[in-house]
Amino acid sequence: MSKTIDMEVLASLCKRRGFIFQSSELYGGINGFWDYGPLGCELKRNVKDAWWKTMVRAREDVVGLEASIIMHPAIWKASGHADGFADPMVDCKECRKRFRADQLCEEQGLALIKNGSAFALPADAACPACGSKNLTEPRSFNLMFKTFVGPVEDESNLAWLRPETAQAIFAQFNNILATARQKVPFGVAQMGKSFRNEINPRNYTFRSREFEQMELEYFIRPDEAVKLICGRVATLADNPDLAGEPQADWGWEVWHRYWVEQRLAWYRAIGLPAADLNQHWQTGDELAHYARACVDIEYAFPFGVQELEGIAARSDFDLSQHQKHSGKQLDVFDEALKQAVDRLDADAKDHCTQRIVAAWTGRGKSGEEARAFAVKLYEGKYVPHVIEPSAGTDRLALALLCNAYDEETITDEKGKTDQRTVMRFHPAIAPIKLGVFPLVKNKPPLYAKAREIFAKLQRRWPCFWDESGAIGRRYRRMDEAGTPWCVTVDFQTLDDGTMTLRDRDSMKQVRLGISELIEKMDAEIG
Repeated sequence: MSKTIDMEVLASLCKRRGFIFQSSELYGGINGFWDYGPLGCELKRNVKDAWWKTMVRAREDVVGLEASIIMHPAIWKASGHADGFADPMVDCKECRKRFRADQLCEEQGLALIKNGSAFALPADAACPACGSKNLTEPRSFNLMFKTFVGPVEDESNLAWLRPETAQAIFAQFNNILATARQKVPFGVAQMGKSFRNEINPRNYTFRSREFEQMELEYFIRPDEAVKLICGRVATLADNPDLAGEPQADWGWEVWHRYWVEQRLAWYRAIGLPAADLNQHWQTGDELAHYARACVDIEYAFPFGVQELEGIAARSDFDLSQHQKHSGKQLDVFDEALKQAVDRLDADAKDHCTQRIVAAWTGRGKSGEEARAFAVKLYEGKYVPHVIEPSAGTDRLALALLCNAYDEETITDEKGKTDQRTVMRFHPAIAPIKLGVFPLVKNKPPLYAKAREIFAKLQRRWPCFWDESGAIGRRYRRMDEAGTPWCVTVDFQTLDDGTMTLRDRDSMKQVRLGISELIEKMDAEIG
């Protein structure tokens, strides 16, 4: 269920505490672009570090890539982005404002009419700005930003800012395969900036024109190869709970569900409640033409349930497209497959080919394509299929901000009430892990001891030094920054080495020595 948060209040806190600023604010801002301040960039870095640690460093079967933002324009032709990466847009003939046709219909409880690749508005659709029904017919608007490479701005030098990070992984597949010492199944992960010229950026940072993605392309054997190697293809009916480690006989359906479960577990681990996460399994008319399945992991934002990440079973579409357009082979040789094939006689191969042709034609593919695939298969070769978990870093950061924001009324020991604003980040995600305060700053021995403790802690975690104002005010500032703990060094510290550790959420305080404090932080932060 969506949290009841005024997004303007959250945006105000984000600006006041240095999480998020409007880009180019000094000059009036630029719509659809955002800058992350001192706390915001730490929050995003923590999100990316947590993703990379889980998806790459904690696994033996995933490696990384960091590709350039501008790539050869032929890549976007092969992927379909140059011709088909577009949103339907409409213009109001009265007020001259422009809108995405699908968003306009959604907001008005209407259904955009789709006829093949063309769209039409229902008769009662109206301009959200002025109410006029005098709207243009929807027309395609390419979302990619154009640029030029070199000194001459002509079509021969046209390039694009990438709209996604995934295509570089496919374009570099052969190089990665040759150097990473990996065998299918394995994955390639990448994080980085992407750019889409959104018609109508909205909902704060949720839909922006410049954003970051965290994507994994996990390459798997086609089911036909699995069948030959293992004698069977495991389905979800065989292993509905996905218990244990991945198995060699898993088909694409099980691999897809495995990554859905992996990603949901990660979101819960960084502090997003399971009750606020939703799985939307795309139906046939929602799926891309090449996708066999796609699940959107959604979060209940204050402005509605919206997508955080899509996990798609993309078949062999991407590598096959780049193989076709580049003229370079992107298939792999699988020794286990070749050994399995060599054990087959001619009749068994004919039977296998017939089965492949029947399955492929049943999915709308040609028998000729199926037989060509079978020939390659008997050579021990295939173009890998891929499962793609693709997450938006900025959307996730916004979800964590929404989830963390809380207001509560507290009452002190004298019965006085006060309103407290607190960001309840998971410790692993919190931009600052510890606030360190000297009780007073005008006592040199105490001040020096506090600086000594701060230096020790700062070498291990992001810490913040604050010596200004009353302790209570310092606590409030750290609460709004989402800092899980605050350490106060007082006169007792000089006697026995212990200090006061205050918990952000419960506001309870305990006294700990430096070694006990470090042990607790290691356990809590991970």
